[in-house]
Amino acid sequence: MTNLSKIKRERMLAYLEQLKALNDDEEHIRTITEIENALTEKKYGLVWEEHSEQVDEMLAHNIPVFIEDETRKIVADEEEPYNFLLEGDNLHSLKLLEKTHKGKIDVIYIDPPYNTGAKDWKYNNNFVDATDAFRHSKWLSFMNERIQTAKLLLKDEGILVVAIDHYELAQLIMLLDSVFGEDNRIGIVTVVHKPEGRNQEKFFGTSNEFALFYAKQKALASFSNELIFSDIDEYKEIDEEGIYKLKNFIRMTDGKYATREAKPNFYYPIYVNIEKKDVSLSPKDGYREIYPVTRSGVERTWKTLPNTFLNYYRKGNIELIEDSESGIQIFEKLRPAEVVRTHWIKKEYHSYHYGTKILNDLLGEKKFEFPKSLHLVKDMIKLTSTRNSIILDYFAGSGTTGHAVAQLNAEDGGNRRYILCTNNENNICEEVTYQRLKNIQTDLPHNLKYFKTDFIKKFNQDESISSRMMEHIKELIELENHIEIDGKKVIMLEREEQLTKVLESIQDGGKLFIPSGFFLSQIDQAFLDKKDITVIEIPEYYFRNELREVGEL
Repeated sequence: MTNLSKIKRERMLAYLEQLKALNDDEEHIRTITEIENALTEKKYGLVWEEHSEQVDEMLAHNIPVFIEDETRKIVADEEEPYNFLLEGDNLHSLKLLEKTHKGKIDVIYIDPPYNTGAKDWKYNNNFVDATDAFRHSKWLSFMNERIQTAKLLLKDEGILVVAIDHYELAQLIMLLDSVFGEDNRIGIVTVVHKPEGRNQEKFFGTSNEFALFYAKQKALASFSNELIFSDIDEYKEIDEEGIYKLKNFIRMTDGKYATREAKPNFYYPIYVNIEKKDVSLSPKDGYREIYPVTRSGVERTWKTLPNTFLNYYRKGNIELIEDSESGIQIFEKLRPAEVVRTHWIKKEYHSYHYGTKILNDLLGEKKFEFPKSLHLVKDMIKLTSTRNSIILDYFAGSGTTGHAVAQLNAEDGGNRRYILCTNNENNICEEVTYQRLKNIQTDLPHNLKYFKTDFIKKFNQDESISSRMMEHIKELIELENHIEIDGKKVIMLEREEQLTKVLESIQDGGKLFIPSGFFLSQIDQAFLDKKDITVIEIPEYYFRNELREVGEL
C-alpha cells in the first residue's frame, strides 16, 4: 500500500542531499540541515502518514455515474418527493453528490467504522486490525477526504453529526477541528447506549459512545425548537408556527418582579378589541383598557415592557381570550424550548432493545451487527433539521437514518428527504438497508429510488465520452430534484426533434428539462405557459470538468 507522505518526504530529502553535494560550503550546509530538520520534525496538531485508496485511484481513469435499479423503486405517492439509496463505495457517491447537492444538504449524520482493531472495517479490500502499525493513519486518510466532501455538501447553516467511540475520538476531534474549524464545533455529546456497561472488559465496562456536532458556519446554524428531553404533552395548542402552550401574561407568582411597586415600568394599560383580536398601547374607540390585575384585585406586572409586548403580538405570540367570569385575559404563546444537555440518557437509546431488536424484527433474522437505536438517530435529526430538510448519511449501514426520517415525518407531518449511501459488501445494501426501507412501507409509506454506481472509462478512443455520459444525466436530474422523470408530468428533452411530441404529451403543471443552450420559440413558450409547465435547463456542471479533461469541451 502506497504511503504518500513518506514518498514525498523521501523525495525532498533526497533532493536536499543533492544540494549538499553541489553546495558544500558551511552556510549552505547549515541552511539545508535546517530544512531537513523542518521536514522531519513533528508539528503541533494532527499528523498522520497519508495513504492512498484504490477507490480514489479508480477516479484517475474512470468517471463515476449512477444507474437505477428500477426493480427496487418504491412509489407510495406519485405527488411526493423521492428519497434515494445509493449503492457503491461512498467516495464515488459523494463525488456525484458534489454535482447535485453542493451546498444543499441541511444535515449529515454518519456512523463511520470505529477502527477498534477487531477487523471491523476494510481499507483497500483488506481488514485493518490492531497489529497494523498504520491503522490510525489509514483511518484518517479514509475519513479525511469524506469529511472534506461533507463540508462542501452542507448548506452554510448546515450541521454535521458524527457517531464515534473512544478508539478514534481524539483523532476525529482534531480532524474535524482542522476541516470545519474549532470555532464551528457545537459540542461533544455523551450517549449512554448500554447503561449496565460491558461486563467483559477488564477495567471500565463501557456504557457510552459519543456524537460530535459541527456546524459549517456556527453563526448561521441553529437547533430546532423540537423537544428532545422535556415533556411535549404540555404543548396542546397548534398554529401555523407549530405547537405551543398558553401562559398568563401577568406575573402570577410572588417575587421581586411581580409587584407594581418593585417594577412600576411593567405596570401599564393594554387596550384590547376582542372582536378584532387587536391590541394597542394607546386608547382607541371600541378598545377596552386592561391592567395586570388578578381576578381577586391584586395589582401585578406584565412580563415585558410595552414595546416588547407589541413585538410579541406582531409575531403572533399573544392570544386574547374572553370569558364571562374573568373578562378579557392576555396570554403568551410559549413554544417548545429546552437547553440540550451534553449527556444523553434515555432507555430508548439502548442499542440492543431499540436498535438490534427492531432491525431483527423487521428482517426476520439477524443480518447486521450493532445498528444504532432508531430513537437516538430520530432525536438527532429532530434536533438538527427542519421539517423540509435534506438529510444525508453516507455510512448508511442498516438504514436506521432512513427509517428515522420516515418515522419523524409521520410524527410531525414533515417533508424531510433522505439520501443514504452504502456499499454492498456481504449484500448489505440489497438485503439489509433496502429490505428495511421496504419492510417499513406499510406503516411509513414513502417514495424510494435505488441507484448503483458504475464507471465510464475516461480515455476510450472507440466512443464519445459526452454521449456516454448523457446516458446517465437522467439519474442526476432525479437525484438533484428528488423527483422521477416519468415521461408524463416530468419529462427530459434529449433532442430537438422530440419537442413536438413532448409538448403534446406533457401534463398540466409539469416540469420540462431541456439541454443547456436550447432555445424555445415564443409560440412553444406561450404553449408551455398556458399549461403551467416549469422549464428547467439541464445543468452544464454535471460533467463539465470531465469533458474538459478528455478534450471534448
